[in-house]
Amino acid sequence: MKAEDLFHLGIVTETFEQTRDELSSLFGYEWGPEVGGPIDVTLPSGDATVDLRCAYSVTAPRVEIIRAVPQSTLWDASRGQGIHHVGYWSDDVAADSAELARHGYVTEATRLGSDGIPFFSFQRSPWGFRIELVSRTAKTGLEQCWATPVAREAEVGAKS
Repeated sequence: MKAEDLFHLGIVTETFEQTRDELSSLFGYEWGPEVGGPIDVTLPSGDATVDLRCAYSVTAPRVEIIRAVPQSTLWDASRGQGIHHVGYWSDDVAADSAELARHGYVTEATRLGSDGIPFFSFQRSPWGFRIELVSRTAKTGLEQCWATPVAREAEVGAKS
């Protein structure tokens, strides 16, 4: 794990559009498309399917806005909103997760890739700092999320 592998800050919010629009208005952020859907994850309480939806900023430094998932523990915004996690690329999610565990981090959620190898993992430090490790194999696909800004008018028209 290296500092230069940091690639985004994640924000979980119950007010997705408002948060996105405020970051655009105040800081000039432009956004890629909203992506996601139901995914299978493993939580401390067991396996679960969560409807995880997000948008990444096209503008750097990269920000990810995630729609709150009620009662999912990890993505439930009722505990407060703000910076939810810091996302890092990982060449070996399992090994990096084990290294964080040796430093007292607790695994909050994991997802396996189609090859059965960990695809992402959320780890929380004893003092509350949360890290998301994302397999570097996802980089090409995720880069599509911030390749081109989505025209706000087209997005609004599609929802009508």
